[in-house]
Amino acid sequence: MVTNGMADADDTHEMIADMGRCARSAAGQLANMPTATKAAALRAAAGAMRKATPAILEANARDMAAGKARGLSAALLDRLRLDEARVESAAAGVEAVAGLADPVGQVIDRSTRPNGLQLARVRVPIGVIGIIYESRPNVTADAAALCVMAGNAVILRGGSEAVHSNRAIHAALVAGFAAAELPADAVQLVPTTDRAAVGAMLTADGVIDLIVPRGGKSLVARVQAEARVPVLAHLDGINHVYVDGSADAAMAERVVLDAKMRRTGICGAMETLLIDRHFAEAPALIAALQARGCDVRGDATARALVPDLPAASVEDWDTEYLDAVASVAIVDGVDAAMTHIARHGSHHTDAIVAEDGEVAERFLSGVDSAIVLWNASTQFADGGEFGLGAEIGIATGRLHARGPVALEGLTTYKWVGRGTGQVRG
Repeated sequence: MVTNGMADADDTHEMIADMGRCARSAAGQLANMPTATKAAALRAAAGAMRKATPAILEANARDMAAGKARGLSAALLDRLRLDEARVESAAAGVEAVAGLADPVGQVIDRSTRPNGLQLARVRVPIGVIGIIYESRPNVTADAAALCVMAGNAVILRGGSEAVHSNRAIHAALVAGFAAAELPADAVQLVPTTDRAAVGAMLTADGVIDLIVPRGGKSLVARVQAEARVPVLAHLDGINHVYVDGSADAAMAERVVLDAKMRRTGICGAMETLLIDRHFAEAPALIAALQARGCDVRGDATARALVPDLPAASVEDWDTEYLDAVASVAIVDGVDAAMTHIARHGSHHTDAIVAEDGEVAERFLSGVDSAIVLWNASTQFADGGEFGLGAEIGIATGRLHARGPVALEGLTTYKWVGRGTGQVRG
C-alpha cells in the first residue's frame, strides 16, 4: 500500500481507513479493559523505551543531521533533539500515566428524578483519536500513554523532520504493549510522510472521532479549515507577563527571565512583556533580559526608557517567536495590560507579577486565557507541572477541554439511567 514518501490519494485514504478499522476494534477492547491491565502495559512500554534508548538516540541523530541540513531553526532543533535525559523523561512520563486515576467509569454526578429514575453521567472513552504533530518526538510517547490509559485507540501522524525518532519510539512502545498483551492496533503510527495522509485523516469522519493537532500556526490553520472530524485545537502560545507597579523587582526579574529564557522554543514561553508605567525598575528588567541573550524590541515608551532598544513592529505583538526574542510594551496599569492581551494574545497562558492582591485578582478574572497565573512563570503551562502526568497539548478553545489536556480531556460521558419500570405514559 504505502511505505515511505508519496502515494496516490486513493491509496492514502484507503490506508487511513484500514488503520481506522483496526483502531476501532482495538478501542472496543480498551474501553472495557481493567485499569490494572492498562497500567501494566504502560509500565512495560516505559521499560521497553529505556531498553531501546540507544536505538532511539541513533534514530534521533539521523533526524537532527537532516534537520540541520534543511536549515531548521535553533528552536525547532531544540524541540527535535533527544538525549538520554529526555528519553528517560519521556519514559518516566509514560510510567507516571500508569499511576494516575483511571477516568473511565468515573461518575461525574448523579441524581434521582421524582419518579424514582436514577440518572448518572459516567466518563467513557472518546474512541479513536488522531494526533497530527510536528517536531517533538516525545509526543509519540505522551500521546500513546494518555490515549491508552483513557481507553482510546490512537493514530499518530508525526512530522517528517522527526520520522526516524518517531518510528524508533513507536517500535519500543509496541514491543512493550505486546509483552503486556495490549491490542496491537491500540497505537498506530502512519507509515508515510506524505502530506496527503494529513488530509485523509482530517476527512475520516466516522473513522476517527477526534483530531488533535500539535504544531505551528500553519498546521493548526489547515486542520481547522479542512477537518470533517471534531478538532481539539492547540494554538500558538502568544503569552504575556504583565509586571504591575506593585511588583517586587527581584521577583519580577526572576519570573520574567524564567518565562522567556528557560526554554524559548516551547509553547509556554513568554513572547511579550508588559510593564506598568509605575514600575520603576523597567530599564533594569529589560537589561536583565538582554544580558541573558534575549533580543528585546520595544514600543515608543520602552525605547524612551532604554534609548538603544530596537523598535517593535506591528507584527511583533502577534508573533510567537519560539526563540530568544521578546517584545516589550509600557502600559498604563492592569486594564491597559488586559486590553493588550485581549487584542494580541492567543488565549494560551498569561501571567501577572504583583504584590497588590486586588489588582492580581482583576487580572485572573479578566484575562480570557486557558491558563492565568499570579507571581509564577508562564513555563508552568505543562500537564506534568499541573499534576496531570503527560499531556496531549494545551487546548486554547472554549469547548470540551481547556488548558493542559490529559486523561480527563480524552474522555466524554454518557448518561446511564436505572429504573424500576418507569414509563412516561
